[in-house]
Amino acid sequence: MKIKSIISFIGIIIGSLIIVSCEKEKTHFYNMNPWITYGHVTDIEGNVYNTIPIGSQTWMVSNLKALKFRDGTSIPVIVDATSWSSKQTPACCWQNNDLIRKVTYGVLYNWHAVNTGKLCPAGWHVPSDAEWTSLTDFLGGEGVAGGKLKESGFRHWISPNTGATNETAFWAYPGGDRSDNAGASFEKLLEAGCWWTTEFNEDQASSRIMYYNSSSIQKLFYSKRCGLSVRCVQDY
Repeated sequence: MKIKSIISFIGIIIGSLIIVSCEKEKTHFYNMNPWITYGHVTDIEGNVYNTIPIGSQTWMVSNLKALKFRDGTSIPVIVDATSWSSKQTPACCWQNNDLIRKVTYGVLYNWHAVNTGKLCPAGWHVPSDAEWTSLTDFLGGEGVAGGKLKESGFRHWISPNTGATNETAFWAYPGGDRSDNAGASFEKLLEAGCWWTTEFNEDQASSRIMYYNSSSIQKLFYSKRCGLSVRCVQDY
């Protein structure tokens, strides 16, 4: 009886270890960095985003996907190139009008959508230029911050994805942009990630951009009619 009991006990232990192992594999498959404790926020459409504190700020860990403002108003999805390039009111789209790319890289918004102040979920907002600067300063400056924010490897970024460590768990993806030229061309997919700030002048608004061949993060001004990604930061 004792031997049978010992064998039975060993079987239970082995079975438990297998279950735990399988659960860990599931977690690793479905979640980013399972060893990191992420927060969560949900937008008006029910899309759930992981969140992560970096320094004194808390950021979304993926690009915004909402097709509605937080008050429930729909954001026009513009496929036609002529309509996009001349749009002076809120609009959105996604790379090459391919729904799969929306799922992976999020939505591209023109700056008029950003300027409503209603794009991010309640309690969150599109970061100001100063908030982006605070993030990069905390990470050691513009010259190295991009590498610390970019997803590492080549699953989404093309080679050489210079300096990418993703040590912040920010998971910056190269969603590219949409231009405001006559063809309203989709550009830079897999090569660059481009994100709006709320800073603007008469014709343009500022952004932050990271490239596949650099560990830096740069400040650039885009036409307000261009389409860029958005990362929301928590109110404080």
